[in-house]
Amino acid sequence: MQKSFTLVDHPLVQHKLTLMRDKTRPTANFRQLLREIALLLAYEVTRDLPTELREVETPLETMQAPMLSGKKLCFVSVLRAGNGLLDGMLDLIPSARVGHIGLYRDPDTLEAIEYYYKVPHDINERQVIVVDPMLATANSVSAAITRLKKDQPKKIKFVCLLAAPEGVAAFAQAHPDVPVYTAALDRQLNDHGYILPGLGDAGDRIYGTR
Repeated sequence: MQKSFTLVDHPLVQHKLTLMRDKTRPTANFRQLLREIALLLAYEVTRDLPTELREVETPLETMQAPMLSGKKLCFVSVLRAGNGLLDGMLDLIPSARVGHIGLYRDPDTLEAIEYYYKVPHDINERQVIVVDPMLATANSVSAAITRLKKDQPKKIKFVCLLAAPEGVAAFAQAHPDVPVYTAALDRQLNDHGYILPGLGDAGDRIYGTR
């Protein structure tokens, strides 16, 4: 099991996730629910962000109060489905920087091939939260984080909506130092690498492409 695996079991998260699992859920509503869950997941994953005291003048007096310190957080979305989580997280932290990693799997070698990579130039000075809705086989997100580590961010966390035990185990083997946050740990993968019971292909349901 991952050194740090957090299951976000807040009742609002679980309620909204159940609504998303329904195969009759319209695309627009699915997208909105994902955005709302993403905001709640962002609240959990940023719980340990560093703060420092700053002086602020209230209507009654001056005081020392906590504010975030250091370089702004960076969200890195694994394309394309990661953008569905990204939107909700930016609702909570609109000043965060954003990066994108695009990968596809070679049908012959099964190797992850990078086709897009764009992150802040000073990412080595920032904490990074990687987002991708499904931790199924873990192949793509593991490759994405391997690429990201070449730029040496200060810290990396991974947030997903659903995880399968097989994906959690594979990810833990590839990146035991990266904490995982998810809304559900489902039963297993099927023969095609889909999470069961799951909610189908997250990208297709976000963008209405199937």
